[in-house]
Amino acid sequence: MNKERLNQIGSVILDSAITVHRELGPGLLESAYQLALKRELELRGLHVLANVPVQLIYKDQPLGKAYEIDLLVEGEVVIENKSVELVNPVFQFQVITYLKLYNKQLGYLINFNVPLLKDGFKRIVHNF
Repeated sequence: MNKERLNQIGSVILDSAITVHRELGPGLLESAYQLALKRELELRGLHVLANVPVQLIYKDQPLGKAYEIDLLVEGEVVIENKSVELVNPVFQFQVITYLKLYNKQLGYLINFNVPLLKDGFKRIVHNF
């Protein structure tokens, strides 16, 4: 997928996340935001999969499902949802790991437990 299309999807993801945050506000469980964001993205015409298994590959050998991507949009964009008071830097590395293991270029770390969503929205790229 080309960069322009990925950026278009990213714009829809940001606007959808803002809409979900505006509707639900901060303070809910991560699972609630995941369900709502999935629905909002689908309402906007995007194909979204939830809880996508990611295999761990070690020394060229698949070891089985080690992770789950919260949301995979259009088969290309990884979303990791959080609802935490403080974003741990390891969360960003988690998204980078998903991008590497799933061979994707663009991901988003979204923390919904903030007063303004722009403060909880982080774009992450890998080989972009």
